[in-house]
Amino acid sequence: MNNPPRKPPRFVPTLTEVVDVTNPELTSHAAAPAADGMPAAHAPNSIVATRMSEEEAFRIEDQLLHRVLQRVDLGLDTRMRAAVSKAVQRQLETMVPQLRNEIESVLRELVVEALAQELTESTGLISTS
Repeated sequence: MNNPPRKPPRFVPTLTEVVDVTNPELTSHAAAPAADGMPAAHAPNSIVATRMSEEEAFRIEDQLLHRVLQRVDLGLDTRMRAAVSKAVQRQLETMVPQLRNEIESVLRELVVEALAQELTESTGLISTS
């Protein structure tokens, strides 16, 4: 389970200082005033962190991933509906003229056949009388 250390994206803040809270010498150093009079823990651009176990880090990462995926899922549903609707609309716009031509052709054939049948039956009716 030796995974190489992952490099976070550039917009994620990174630790500049790690303080071991079990070592009182380091803890008192972190709370000592900096040159500007503020404690080092509160000094600008200074981050103090405690070490997390792998399980804690995994749990936090898993929770974060779950929340992010929930947000993505909510947005994805809405955006997918819009994208599919747009694609279907574009397809309909190109299909409608083709469908009209095909329907017109089929109707024209049906009308010609029906008229021919009617004329044949009518002519046959007249000739037998």
